[in-house]
Amino acid sequence: MKASFADQRRLLDLADADLAAQQADHARRNPAQAARVKELLAERATHSAELTRRLGARDDAKAELARIQSDVAVVDARTARDNERLASTSSAKDAQGLEHEIASLAKRKSDLEDAELEVMERLEEAQAAVAAQEALIASVNEEGARLSAEAKEVVADATARHEAATRDRAAIAASLPADLVAMYDRLAARGVGAGLLQHRTCGGCRMVLSGTDLNTVRAAAEDDVVTCPECGCILVRGEDSGL
Repeated sequence: MKASFADQRRLLDLADADLAAQQADHARRNPAQAARVKELLAERATHSAELTRRLGARDDAKAELARIQSDVAVVDARTARDNERLASTSSAKDAQGLEHEIASLAKRKSDLEDAELEVMERLEEAQAAVAAQEALIASVNEEGARLSAEAKEVVADATARHEAATRDRAAIAASLPADLVAMYDRLAARGVGAGLLQHRTCGGCRMVLSGTDLNTVRAAAEDDVVTCPECGCILVRGEDSGL
């Protein structure tokens, strides 16, 4: 195939536009924040499960405290009732029985109050544990929201760059011979479409051409389209190609 030197040089611009589009497409599909956001989602699920467990422990302590306080209220009511009966009875036997029951109720109340203090301490610890876990989840959510916002900005920027590179690519391709672009596209689909031959080195695969291959390129006419014997990309020649 033949193509003017100027058109062959323009293939480098086409390759640059393709590379820019590929890099932008990769950036918008794989923002740097995505991996951490995925980790945070897993962390939040774990933290949420732990929060559920801690909420259960707190609620159990609340329920137990409520039961104890209800029992204390019952004991207080019975003690008040027995004291009233004791104050109004004239029977020594009844008075003895009431005094015994009042003593038993006092012991019961003392035991309940001890249990109440223990449960209140447990409840306080449970509430602190819930608050700490909620703070941890809030921190994870905050980081996740910040990274998600950053990722959206990265994706928006990469999308804009991809669109610009795509427009540039279309304009460059439209200015070149269709058969040259078709050859470039066919080669680019396998790897690199075109590379600058500089200091005897292919810009596509970075391999230094052998003497025999250099002689083949050197013998080609300026408008001959030559390819790299290693990677197959179109070799764009220039003043510093080393020919």
